[in-house]
Amino acid sequence: MRPIRIAVVGGGHLGKIHTRILQTLPQFQLAGVVEPIAASREAVAQQFKVPVFDRLAAVREQIDAAVVAAPTCTHHDLGLELLNAGLHVFMEKPLAPSHDEASDLVDAARAGRRVLQVGHVERFNPAWSATLGQVRDPKYIEGVRRGPFSFRSTDIGVVLDLMIHDIDLVLSIVHSRVRGVSALGVALFGQQEDIAHARIEFENGCIAQLSASRASHQPARTMQLWSQQAFAAVDFSTRTASIVRPSDEILRHELDVHTLPAEQKAALKDRLLTEHLPVEVLESPPVDAITAELIDFAESVAQGRMPRVSGEHGRNAVAVAEQVLQSIAQHQWDGQADGRVGPLLQPQRLVIPSPHFLSRPASVPADRRAAG
Repeated sequence: MRPIRIAVVGGGHLGKIHTRILQTLPQFQLAGVVEPIAASREAVAQQFKVPVFDRLAAVREQIDAAVVAAPTCTHHDLGLELLNAGLHVFMEKPLAPSHDEASDLVDAARAGRRVLQVGHVERFNPAWSATLGQVRDPKYIEGVRRGPFSFRSTDIGVVLDLMIHDIDLVLSIVHSRVRGVSALGVALFGQQEDIAHARIEFENGCIAQLSASRASHQPARTMQLWSQQAFAAVDFSTRTASIVRPSDEILRHELDVHTLPAEQKAALKDRLLTEHLPVEVLESPPVDAITAELIDFAESVAQGRMPRVSGEHGRNAVAVAEQVLQSIAQHQWDGQADGRVGPLLQPQRLVIPSPHFLSRPASVPADRRAAG
């Protein structure tokens, strides 16, 4: 089978990573990079020695697929242009800025029977892959994702920039409808939230507590999952994972430390964790996650199958992110309806009851009122 002719749309940080990797994969033939900014276009051409184009139309007829690594605000229009032209699309996360726009892309891919894959790269992290199957039916999930401000993805806030990763991971392992979302966030560097905390409750009783920040001195990308059978800890940065499986005595509730004599408590203290809560480090092979997701994209195109992270998955993550953002916008910082709300902690605006255009100030002179 001939290689898939592909272009990268966007010559920024992620676009360069995709370009570098695509040049090494035999499944693809890189046709070039589309970048509207001249300086960035020249930098890409010099670094990678590939053809560059200032607009998508210049290369669209020469390719079978595209990786879109452009700003989120462009995903909807670029994705529709590509899909409606009969091309397969790998869209970097988030799929789109809104659920409605994400749904448009999913519908277009389905109508044209094209592959639409979303770049939720943590699904391919070897530490996450090692954890899957070890923790069934989790009931509590805690995700932390933070780092310094990168000056990238400034058209979106931290929920669509960082937290969206953990939302997707949670949805991929909790197979239940969302019952409710409560969240708060703070904007520091502009109008968008840069710090966010969200609590997501599911109909099956699971609770996910997610925290994201792009204003932190110490980076972290971790997740902990609790189930009735085990507890797992995942570090996405170091690509390591561990699992704790309670002993049968604990699972059968046969170990009650409150009823033990003093001498048994002393003896148990030294072996409680090692004997009843042993830690097992999970094997996670050294896999480059971006390379793995691009290979999955190639196989999906070649075999006509669904990718591991489909457009539907990306749309569902955006839908929950929208609920988080709505809760952030409505959060009452002082617990009062007329107090400060939203990520900018601004006082509620006074809204004149509708239909306000019929109101007449009493101070308006009679002749002006008649003329009005």
